[in-house]
Amino acid sequence: MVGDTIMTMARITTVVAGMLAVAAGASAAQANLRPGAPAVIGRWANPRGTLAVQTGRCADGALCGQIVWASPQARAEARGAGLPDLVGTQLLRGYRRNKSGAWEGKVFVPDMGRTFSSRIHQSSPATLTITGCVVGTFLCKSQTWHRVA
Repeated sequence: MVGDTIMTMARITTVVAGMLAVAAGASAAQANLRPGAPAVIGRWANPRGTLAVQTGRCADGALCGQIVWASPQARAEARGAGLPDLVGTQLLRGYRRNKSGAWEGKVFVPDMGRTFSSRIHQSSPATLTITGCVVGTFLCKSQTWHRVA
């Protein structure tokens, strides 16, 4: 059970890190945003540079994020978990801004086929911190993602 929990946290870390890590110039990225659009809307890469996610508004107005690029390694890991096509998968689901300015919603972990509670905090115009938790606010892991120009 403890080994499974540690493995689960490692996978959450991989996904969160994978979502947020190709650094780019903040001013160039900000110039591409629509006036009045939340700064979290854009293209983000995970820390390992194995995934790129495009964030935007869902049909219900919440913030969502869809995988628009995945490395061969990330695709293979997802296939191993039963997800045949990683690109196009909605990774971030139903995020809404809370009173502190963070976004709360759900993150889908493709290589586990599971969804977890999550929070997104914009650390700077070019970085997001995504935290995913296995149970409520316990067993949480954070990753810093970077805006892709």
